[in-house]
Amino acid sequence: MFQRLTALGIAVILSAGMYAQHDSISSRTHAIDEVTVTAHRLQRDVTGGKPIQLMTHRELELLGLTNLADAVKKFAGASVKDYGGIGGMKTVSVRNLGAHHTAVSYDGVTISNTQAGQIDIGRYQTDNIQELSLAMGEEDDQMQSARHYASAGVLSITTERPYYGGERRRFTPHFKASLRGGSWGLVSPSLRLTQSFSERTAVSLGGTYMRADGVYPFTLKNGRMRTREKRYNSDIESWQGEANLYNTLADNSQLDVKAYWFRSERGLPGAVILYNDKSDERLWDEDFFTQAVWRKRFNQQWSLHARVKYAHSWNRYEDTDVKYQDGKLTDVARQNEYYASATVGWTPIDNLTFALAEDIAFNDLRSNISISDNLNNPPYPKRTTSLTALSARYVWNRLTLNASLVGTYATEKVKAGKQPDDRRRLSPSASLSYRVLANEALYIRLMYKSTFRMPSFNDLYYIRMGNTGLRPENANEYNVGITWSGQPARWMKYLSVTLDGYFNDVTDKIVAFPSTYVWKMANFGKVYIHGIDATMATEIPFGRKVSLLLTGAYTWQKAEDHEKRSASYGRQLPYTPKHNGNASLLLYTPWVNVGYSLLAQGERWSSALTTQEYHLKAYAEQSVTLSHEFRLRSCRLKLQGTVHNLTDEQYEIIKYYPMPGRSWSVGATIEL
Repeated sequence: MFQRLTALGIAVILSAGMYAQHDSISSRTHAIDEVTVTAHRLQRDVTGGKPIQLMTHRELELLGLTNLADAVKKFAGASVKDYGGIGGMKTVSVRNLGAHHTAVSYDGVTISNTQAGQIDIGRYQTDNIQELSLAMGEEDDQMQSARHYASAGVLSITTERPYYGGERRRFTPHFKASLRGGSWGLVSPSLRLTQSFSERTAVSLGGTYMRADGVYPFTLKNGRMRTREKRYNSDIESWQGEANLYNTLADNSQLDVKAYWFRSERGLPGAVILYNDKSDERLWDEDFFTQAVWRKRFNQQWSLHARVKYAHSWNRYEDTDVKYQDGKLTDVARQNEYYASATVGWTPIDNLTFALAEDIAFNDLRSNISISDNLNNPPYPKRTTSLTALSARYVWNRLTLNASLVGTYATEKVKAGKQPDDRRRLSPSASLSYRVLANEALYIRLMYKSTFRMPSFNDLYYIRMGNTGLRPENANEYNVGITWSGQPARWMKYLSVTLDGYFNDVTDKIVAFPSTYVWKMANFGKVYIHGIDATMATEIPFGRKVSLLLTGAYTWQKAEDHEKRSASYGRQLPYTPKHNGNASLLLYTPWVNVGYSLLAQGERWSSALTTQEYHLKAYAEQSVTLSHEFRLRSCRLKLQGTVHNLTDEQYEIIKYYPMPGRSWSVGATIEL
């Protein structure tokens, strides 16, 4: 099956022709003149029943956010675990539900990792991202896949699509090259080429290389002593390549085909405890996937979106230490996924739409890690998952109602060891949006969503920790909010404000707890999460060529352990600040664009025990970016410089993993 999918993808890409803007109403193709749009899209969706936030490529660029993890930190309600360093792992969770509950979507198809259950978003760069959005619950698009409906939150990555304006000839290739460098040996060149071959088809090819030694200074605190140390084994070298086909077929349907490849070697920086910062851990990763998305609207009533994907992941972990029998531990794992999805949309009458989505996924894992000490008897698990989502939307005057029901069925087979029982679950959700005043964009929204996350292969089968009897982790989300957008003053282009209160109830939480001699995975938890998210965005013009864009977000969160058998009953969960927020300023001028970013978190504790030993202090990190774009005949040149962590703040997100202090980066991009 892999060979057939690969051959099909290569054949389609090689036979590509030109992409064109298509008029779906008149079924004709038009050539249009280039239009320059200077307006900025609102960062918050104020009309939907579910909180959705977004950032555009322009905003990512002007704020100097080159890594996806840094960009996600700007969203209210998002928590990013960062182990420090350029090569450190970075995962995202929504409103403290855990990274396993958050789906990461890449151009409409989710990225999966059945082995670990969470996605390392630190490996993705922002240079080719057109739009980045975060939805609490699922996205507002009814034609999304069943995986999106089944998730507690969706981080959606939309990459740039080719566009040709009137200034360029139709078949002229578009070339984009950039070079970025900075502190700690950072060098990262990238290339992107888009070529058209006919009036309906275009192909894009792109690649990025990055390397950095990652040796950065930090301040080590040991009692009253303060010493200046350096962080080692945080180096990284990575390659990333991507090929895309964008095609409008003869029946006016759209076909997008993507092939993606990533490979890296990185050091894993260890914990710095007292003066011991030794770490000889290394990680090699290689990921490949090819996916195709087909969209067809048959008439005003019926539409169909179909998706297929094959993904292969390989990783090798090594730890050199005398505590191992041969002086080194080596873990190797390979996993495959075969995935197919189809969503049918039906509009029987005006204002009422239905959608039925069906996803089928097959996953397998081959690893030298075993559930027992006998490494010659690995489990080699295989999982087949079926997701079915039925959704409905009704719009009546100023009221919008959404409801969905997701059915999950999962079955597994193992080569050795105990086989877990099949899992079946129904998960409902509903949302409401009501426009309070007919002439004002003032909305009230309500949301309820039930989700659960399957145990990962590591949870079930990892050596000396696996538990095949684990139950899925259940989560119930409740949200009530009020939103408003308008122009309160003539000197202000717009002002957008949202305020949401939420409550999350998590049961059967999957945690590791100590047994007689070793730690075991178990369903041992009841967690209540209360919180408030507030966001603001406004734009103030100063004449025709100067404008100021201000955004801000604040989160208050109380996340407590309510498992009565737990010693930490009633206490705040580890790594959960009660207060955190961020603010951004973008100043657009004809001479130079200025971006300022502030990210702040309150105090936290790395344990449920709120003693000084586990305390993590509050911090505020600031960054400033300057950029300017030059037009040189037929090309554009962009220059940019950024100072990260302007005040050289010394802090930790994960205990004993110091984050980098002040650093700089410069970049140049040329487009032909």
